[in-house]
Amino acid sequence: MIEESLSYDDVLLLPGYADFLPGEADVRSRLVGDIYLNIPIVSSAMDTVTEEEMAIAIALEGGVGVIHRNMSPKEQAEQVAAVKRFLNWIIDTPVTVQNDQSLHDVDDLMKRYRVSGLLVLNADGKLCGIITSRDMKFCSDFSRKVEDLMTPDPIVEDGEPEMGKALKKFHEHKVEKLPVVDREGRLKGLITVKDIEKHQHFPSAALDANGRLLVGAAISPGDLETRLPLLQDSKADFIVLDTAHGDSRSVIEAVKLIKKRFPAIPVVGGNVATREGARRLIEAGSDAIKVGVGPGSICTTRIVAGIGVPQFSAVLWCAEEAARKDIPVIADGGIKYSGDIVKAIGAGAEAVMIGNLFAGLKESPGREIIYEGRIFKQYRGMGSIAAIRQGGGERYQMSKDEDPVPEGVEGRVPYKGNLKPFIYQLVTGLRKGMGYCGCHTINELRNYKKFIKITPAGLKESHAHDVAITQEPPNYSR
Repeated sequence: MIEESLSYDDVLLLPGYADFLPGEADVRSRLVGDIYLNIPIVSSAMDTVTEEEMAIAIALEGGVGVIHRNMSPKEQAEQVAAVKRFLNWIIDTPVTVQNDQSLHDVDDLMKRYRVSGLLVLNADGKLCGIITSRDMKFCSDFSRKVEDLMTPDPIVEDGEPEMGKALKKFHEHKVEKLPVVDREGRLKGLITVKDIEKHQHFPSAALDANGRLLVGAAISPGDLETRLPLLQDSKADFIVLDTAHGDSRSVIEAVKLIKKRFPAIPVVGGNVATREGARRLIEAGSDAIKVGVGPGSICTTRIVAGIGVPQFSAVLWCAEEAARKDIPVIADGGIKYSGDIVKAIGAGAEAVMIGNLFAGLKESPGREIIYEGRIFKQYRGMGSIAAIRQGGGERYQMSKDEDPVPEGVEGRVPYKGNLKPFIYQLVTGLRKGMGYCGCHTINELRNYKKFIKITPAGLKESHAHDVAITQEPPNYSR
């Protein structure tokens, strides 16, 4: 028996009646557990795609980033913590300093945590002042005590703070930081005017219950006991078991161990491409399933190992299985255009994970390359030789000490500028697809299931043809 399977290019969604405009479509979706995104897009856990800058940028737009693990556990945890600190309502653990410490200590803390001001506590642990980089600007003797330069008795907010009340104090007293204290003067948190302004500028940001940006982190079965405690301390919202073959004993045992020892952290299991693989991960306790074996533009797994499932069918099969237990599916790889996002969600996915399209953005960590007068950015598979040597081989069941047998390539992608306008094109394309199908919400699109199979001639007809493109649009390139 040979089962037919299809890729995104093999299918189209049938248009349907719509009683709304595409701009009215609701693209909010469930990612994992009770974590929701305002746009169903996740940036891939690749070392040329997602580090803290990308994770911050995409979360501000309503999606989420997964910090890759081709770095030390400590560095990864620090990057997660940096994302969580970037935006807050109330900072529940602000950086503090004692009033009898030196300005050297203040300078070290500001550089380490990348903050411009510290709250000052006295020997009793009560708030007694605030010191900022502005206070230290013209100081030449950093051996002096904090209490010599701090602003004593700062304006504070007591009790349970409210946004309107806090804004009023910021305007009235012309301050930028508002400590929150209890009745005894003990510090409970910190509100900053910068955070409030960020909330106003990014109303669609993907936030946790405390008003902080959402962020995930990648781990493997071999390093979870080292990474997970640090990631939990850094307040990672979820973790992703980032392996090429998720339907394996090591991954299933890892899922069980995580759910037993760290039950509060949602876990995304993967990658799988079959109904049976999805079922086994769900039975092990995965809170979401990541689907995709070999669809990535830099992945050669299907050629090297001769295995895989075209991505549309893989998502369709796994989503059908996951729906029995109400488990979300993340479609990982194979996205070339915004229309592929529509097809992936139409096949049953709650969200898509993107690598290639994001690798060329300013916020990605890949280095810039100038070639024949044009700017490109580095993009490589986590199964490429360089990634394996840096530590990515475990994802493909290889160690750094083995001779590499790569399942990915190293390459370059055109530089695309900032994420914000680029992701707008993707999300608007998704909304247009929802409008053409008459699906007002992501769940309606997931349940639409009206696909047609097309021929190579149909695919050719779908693309721009019989014309020389003189002005390439921002959302389409051959």
